[in-house]
Amino acid sequence: MSRDSLQLARRIGWRVLAVAATLFGVALLVFIMLRAIPGDQITASLGTEAAALTPAQQAALRAYYGIDQPLVTQFFTWLHELLSGNLGFSVRSRTSVASLTASALPVTLELALLSIVIALLIGIPVGMLAAAAPNTWRDGVGQVIALLGLSIPSFLLASFLLTYAASGLGFNPNGQPYAAPWDSLSLNLQQMALPALTLGFGIAAPIARTTRTAVLAVRDEDFVRTARAKGVGERLLRRRHVLRNALLPVTTMTGLQLGYLLGGAVVVEQIFSLPGIGRQVLLGIQQKDYAVVQSTVLVIALAFVLVNVITDLAYRVVDPRVRAS
Repeated sequence: MSRDSLQLARRIGWRVLAVAATLFGVALLVFIMLRAIPGDQITASLGTEAAALTPAQQAALRAYYGIDQPLVTQFFTWLHELLSGNLGFSVRSRTSVASLTASALPVTLELALLSIVIALLIGIPVGMLAAAAPNTWRDGVGQVIALLGLSIPSFLLASFLLTYAASGLGFNPNGQPYAAPWDSLSLNLQQMALPALTLGFGIAAPIARTTRTAVLAVRDEDFVRTARAKGVGERLLRRRHVLRNALLPVTTMTGLQLGYLLGGAVVVEQIFSLPGIGRQVLLGIQQKDYAVVQSTVLVIALAFVLVNVITDLAYRVVDPRVRAS
């Protein structure tokens, strides 16, 4: 095996170990935090009916769901089932967590991708316009847009858009049952428009600020001055030399925001009644549905890690210096 192949294998090995350690840490933390909440999932799922059960019936239910075992035994039993491909069984819905996640994850993925597209379409042009004329009125407008995106809470913007669209424009597709893209693409995009705009506007702000800072840092580099001295036009200079080199920090920011969206869209999904994975976790926490919360959070963590790996790979495409190293 050549030296380069050995180094590549070593990097891949370290990356796999880091991913495994991260997922184990997330699993342990979620398990401990759920058990720290008073009550148990039997009482939460049955509500007032739990009081009607005899002690023997309650003990039988706890034994059935395995929550009568010591916590260490419960944790490693759950991990063993996970490694066997079994995500568990929902006490609330009486279905497997795998089927719940398979129906909810595509909704959140679609919402996250549409939000990122909207954020890039707003953030990069605003950042470039601000950087093209720093300390002018255009820069000020860009800064105000970025501050608005950072300052307005997503739940407030979501409520405003939903109220205004419903009462002012008569546009409220989210009042209908959720339609998957393969059932009705038109209705699906209408239902996704306002939630994606809500999340995309908030994410556009840090992307605009990062783009502005990166463009200002790159435009004074030696290779940019050399290209300008050779007579390269300003428009071509910005697109080919400045923007391409400024995209590296923007790529980092986009990757982090996409990972955040996979687990952070809870409030927006709840307001717009989207059956995504965030809403699934919220309902699971409210009803102490251990298997749903534990396995879903682990799926979100895995998706976050994969997004970061894809972001690292994107560096190699965006920046030739990373590819060369």
